[in-house]
Amino acid sequence: MSISRIMQWVTGVAEALLGIPLIGGIYIFSNAWTPLFVMLLLHILTLILAKRDGRWIAGSVIGIITSVIAWIPIVGMVMHWISAIALIISGLQSDKNDDENIIYQ
Repeated sequence: MSISRIMQWVTGVAEALLGIPLIGGIYIFSNAWTPLFVMLLLHILTLILAKRDGRWIAGSVIGIITSVIAWIPIVGMVMHWISAIALIISGLQSDKNDDENIIYQ
């Protein structure tokens, strides 16, 4: 499993947790929107790693957009859900190297 795939899982789960109604909002507000900045950095890192490994990058792009507009309460919650789904789906996709290893074993 590649680092980019692991990062897609990590950011997907983090987005899902931030998208929990009321709990995610309280966490973001109580930390003065710092989690959104941290998620922005993680999504940029995941985007770079996924691009390098030839993986699907749409989840990371959606995550970046989410981090920028998630300060809007209801819109942010829905965007966290969308980001989480996109990132988890991309994390479910197998790596190219995994497919090659199965063929050559």
